[in-house]
Amino acid sequence: MSTTIDAKPPFNEKESYDDSKEAQVEVNEVGAADNVVAEGEYTQEQYDKLKRKIDMYLLPLMWLCYGIQQTDKTAVAQGTMANFGLRQNTGLVGQQYSWLTTIFYITYMCCEFPSNFLLQRWRMGKTLSIYMICWGIIVMCIGFANNFSQLAALRALQGIAECCISPGFILVIGSWYTTREHASRALVFQSANAGFGIVSDLILYGIGSVQNSRPEFQSWRAMAWFLGGLTVVVGILCLLVLGTPSEVPWLTPEEKRMANARIVANQSGHDRTGHSWKWYQVREAVTDPVFWLSGANAFLSSVPNGGLTTFGSIINSSFGFTPLQVIIYGIPRNVTSVLIFVVVGVVTMRRKNLRTIIMAMACIPPFISFLGLTLVPTTPHNRWTKWGLYYMSVPFVLGMFLAWTLIPSNIPGRTKRTVTSSFTFVMYCVGNMVGSQIFRSQDAPKYIPGITGACVCFGLEFLVICAWRATYIIRNRRRDREVANDGLTPEEREHLGKLNGEKDMTDFENRYDVPSTWNDTEDFTGTTHVMAWNCSAGILYLSVVTEVACNHR
Repeated sequence: MSTTIDAKPPFNEKESYDDSKEAQVEVNEVGAADNVVAEGEYTQEQYDKLKRKIDMYLLPLMWLCYGIQQTDKTAVAQGTMANFGLRQNTGLVGQQYSWLTTIFYITYMCCEFPSNFLLQRWRMGKTLSIYMICWGIIVMCIGFANNFSQLAALRALQGIAECCISPGFILVIGSWYTTREHASRALVFQSANAGFGIVSDLILYGIGSVQNSRPEFQSWRAMAWFLGGLTVVVGILCLLVLGTPSEVPWLTPEEKRMANARIVANQSGHDRTGHSWKWYQVREAVTDPVFWLSGANAFLSSVPNGGLTTFGSIINSSFGFTPLQVIIYGIPRNVTSVLIFVVVGVVTMRRKNLRTIIMAMACIPPFISFLGLTLVPTTPHNRWTKWGLYYMSVPFVLGMFLAWTLIPSNIPGRTKRTVTSSFTFVMYCVGNMVGSQIFRSQDAPKYIPGITGACVCFGLEFLVICAWRATYIIRNRRRDREVANDGLTPEEREHLGKLNGEKDMTDFENRYDVPSTWNDTEDFTGTTHVMAWNCSAGILYLSVVTEVACNHR
């Protein structure tokens, strides 16, 4: 592990579980040892060259895929389509609009464990690609819906199709990158939530503007057809490129061996598909406090996210902006989010042990933001004040996204990692469902119950993150005391830790699960990609805004 909060105390599985037969793992000892030996066969220059190739193939595609997924998911839920007639054209009344989000997350939650099990048993790249193609077809079908029943059925199917993308991408990151690189590489594709949002908002603005000159044109249907078609095209591209080192066709056999050797220092093995399901690791996961802290954090960060996702654009329009202005004025939040991701990506590569600190600090601005939205009156005179308060909520996503990167970094054992990841995303779904329901249409325009609930969640999330960090610190100190007098040198402990990691041992089993040494050469490749792609989107945004302003002079 690459941070001092990443190691945990030793664990004797036979003393904990009386099921030695289930705990027996079929391990290829020769293969595990070969990966450890192979780590020293290549130079740093060879590893750096391979890393650049991996970045070139994976990061742009994952950025695009994740951005499209977020846009597809939120185009209905976030109010963009609703502002262009979806509710009126399909006859939605009362809480039916909120239920479209809730239904999505119900099926998302129910299919989370089966989908993650499939990711472990079958080829990860092909599985993710097929899921993506299916959800693209479903999004296109939304453009043909005429009532609540049809929309509800399609949103349920959409939840099934999208449930494995985020956890799948986290597993992909863990299978390619060292622990030190997890946060920066995960933030690359997660930045698409805002970065691709800039591009998609401009495209949706263009589609929506047609409705001004042709009132009979139902812009929301065209938005669904465009987004769905784009998703299908990208899904087909993923079939050719996406996957783990053993799956992809763009690496030579020697490069695949090097890719596996490069992550040996993670002491968590590498994510081969076809792993057997190890029930003792499931039981170990549910007895680990980190399992519950990860789920609690996911829930508490997702309740506000569910409200913002469902009613974000509608809340913005309640400040007195037109539907087209809501799209344009929402883009600065995306630009700021991208800049925050870049800064955090650089900082977490240069300094260890900062992820949980950043997560905790990220809870403070949105707490102030939501509190201000509750207290400031909703009047035309205060609309920019309320927009500024809404803008302050941007950093809240760090508490959720950085927590996801802790899973591949800190939880060895393929089954244990899969179970923890699945539970985390289940709680993510539950939080989003709760958030979509506490922001009720009858509470407009102030939404006081929903905003108050979000404030409470940010306060509790801060405490959960502090407890999470304290758990890791206590475990590290206990581990250091236990291995201090084992008679082994640091090099021998590190070698045993790597060998045990290749045998798919969990963090409780591997007592030599120790922090890996970082080299002195800082790596900014991932964040450079983020800066380049998202700055391009920002420049495009500024040019369009300037043109719009000139046209309205």
